[in-house]
Amino acid sequence: MSRKRILFFAEAVTLAHVARPFVLANALDPNEYEVVLAADPRYQALFPDTGIARRAIRSISSDRFLGALAVGKPLYDRATLTRYVEEDLSLIEAVSPDLVVGDLRLSLGMSGEIAGVPYVNITNAYWSPYAALRYRVPELPLTRLLGAGLGQILFDMARPLAFALHAAPMNRTRKHFGLRPLKRDLRHVYTDGDYVLYADIPDLFEIACLPANHRFLGPVLWSPAVDLPDWWGRLPDKGRPIIYLTLGSSGAVHALATILEACNGLDAAVMVATAGRVPIADSADHVYVADYLPGALAVDAADLVICNGGSPTTYQALAAGKPVLGVPSNMDQYLNMRGITRAGAGEYLRSESLSATALAAVVRRMLQDSAYGKAARALAQAMSAWDARLQFGRFLTDIVNR
Repeated sequence: MSRKRILFFAEAVTLAHVARPFVLANALDPNEYEVVLAADPRYQALFPDTGIARRAIRSISSDRFLGALAVGKPLYDRATLTRYVEEDLSLIEAVSPDLVVGDLRLSLGMSGEIAGVPYVNITNAYWSPYAALRYRVPELPLTRLLGAGLGQILFDMARPLAFALHAAPMNRTRKHFGLRPLKRDLRHVYTDGDYVLYADIPDLFEIACLPANHRFLGPVLWSPAVDLPDWWGRLPDKGRPIIYLTLGSSGAVHALATILEACNGLDAAVMVATAGRVPIADSADHVYVADYLPGALAVDAADLVICNGGSPTTYQALAAGKPVLGVPSNMDQYLNMRGITRAGAGEYLRSESLSATALAAVVRRMLQDSAYGKAARALAQAMSAWDARLQFGRFLTDIVNR
């Protein structure tokens, strides 16, 4: 029997959307599958050559993506989506895959339909139209002007219209290619696909009546292929708390200084991974800095993880049974932290109104209250039942090889 050919697309606007396709692509048996991974090469140095064929595609810049998030604009306009579809179709024609898999490559719903190739969308369950959620207002010009309280009231009133406006560029592009429109709701844009796989566990979200083509995959855990820094062996023993701090490639990097100021008054060591976004001087006393750290080892060494609240680092922390303090800024991060705080395994503070005093108080409470660790360990147990690599292989067996 000939091998099935799987073409993965990664949208390299943030590191997470490259990491998940990379992990899943490398989980497949090369005796059964011929794999091609397409991504913008901007993060290539963090992903070692594993023998999988790679193709270069273009993604909008991370600055443009994060800038749109910061002001609540649609992430992609019609011109960009049209260019993406044209680039997708060119690569699909060249590779001739049996299946296309994408992570935040929103054009692929159109490209797969036009090419007649099934499309698998990797996303998060909090974007599901079937999830019961209350949407916290993210950091927007509205909240910076009026505050989070009044901003939340106005956001609740405007959200259905806002979600419809965010879907408009997609539907204009679909019309351009002669395709039927999606529902006028951002959630249907983010979960468009012949199959939808949620890189989460169901324990964190209230979801009911999923259709047969929607499945949970489990967290897709990844650590960058980097060496341990020279200071790793100088970390204190467990007699002194250790905090792992990273805001990743999409967090509110301006909050780093405030977080470090808060940690200065604590009897704790702080490991900081900057993702190369801002220079920070390390301190022989308590601050240890690197551009990137092997995340799995960092969370294992830590007593508490402070991050942007997004799923990659929070899931890595929870898989190790470590509580999380989120400092979210965008909607994705707020939605993810909602599930974690409801489970009792974390807290969050808004990045736009962050103060060192408030953060230090929360950190002290989380380090002293064993309930956070207990809840995190319970989620670690729940996560242990979900192996995303194994689940993805089973999915392909069900779908591609039927």
